[in-house]
Amino acid sequence: MQVLHQLPVTKDKDLLVGIETADDAGVYRLSDDTAVISTVDFFPPIVDAPFLFGEIAAANALSDVYAMGGTPRLAMNIVCFPKGLPFDVLNEILKGSLSKLNEAGVLLVGGHSIEDSEVKYGLSITGFSHPDKIITNSGARPGDALILTKPLGTGVVTSAIKAGKMVDEEAEAVFDSMRTLNRYASQQMVEFGASGCTDVTGYGLIGHAMEMAKGSGVSIRIDAPSVRVFPEALKFVAKKSCRPRTLLTNREYLGPDVEVGASVPEDLELVLYDPQTSGGLLIAIREEEATAFIEKLREKVDAFRVGSIVAKSRARIHIE
Repeated sequence: MQVLHQLPVTKDKDLLVGIETADDAGVYRLSDDTAVISTVDFFPPIVDAPFLFGEIAAANALSDVYAMGGTPRLAMNIVCFPKGLPFDVLNEILKGSLSKLNEAGVLLVGGHSIEDSEVKYGLSITGFSHPDKIITNSGARPGDALILTKPLGTGVVTSAIKAGKMVDEEAEAVFDSMRTLNRYASQQMVEFGASGCTDVTGYGLIGHAMEMAKGSGVSIRIDAPSVRVFPEALKFVAKKSCRPRTLLTNREYLGPDVEVGASVPEDLELVLYDPQTSGGLLIAIREEEATAFIEKLREKVDAFRVGSIVAKSRARIHIE
């Protein structure tokens, strides 16, 4: 976003969501009752199993459309693949991805590949929604409750695996979380009339909450003890060798706009900056709807309250 902010802003009466608020996808109105949602994401493997990596990459890319309250329909592969690596690896990645696209009811319609020094994979996703039902990261209002739909800590856990501190079998709950679609949570937030939403990915909970706060012109209080974290993440975050490089980068960059209470343990604070892959939806919803909304989500999703939206103050994020 530091680069995008230096570019001239594109103006078009039908461009409903552009780059100004660092939202999850672009949205363009095609007609009075149809808007197209467009997004793209790709990255190197974070797990060793190719099929699992494909599943996670697809769930991650689809999440941007779900965060806007939309329905994904079309997908295109983006592949970077080294010469000499067996094509069986790529086949498994694509099979894993296709399994999630099929689950989501999304059609794979093509893609592009190049030779590269390392594997990278992701997708561009096209989705649709009614223009009046788009949910953005800039609609949160003071008094709203803030809900998250997946635990934190995937970055720390996958780093611990790479460092040889954990084995895959110990991280099944983390893997299951990353390959779980945000479809159900998205459908429910549209039904309940959520004020705002973003998905939690590489910028960490604090970073994506910051984007919501700035886009909405508010501040956000995070109740740190209420945030669910994978136990393995809290165990390993204290070990510097298990911290993703961008965890501390996120903390350093965001720190000037964050106020941290004296009672918040440092390990827990660090996990709030942990870069997530295919994380949950961070949803702002009217306080009076919060209890019923969480109960509905919990029929299929591990949802929990993490804080509230408050009037804008000096600090954009208050961790308490």
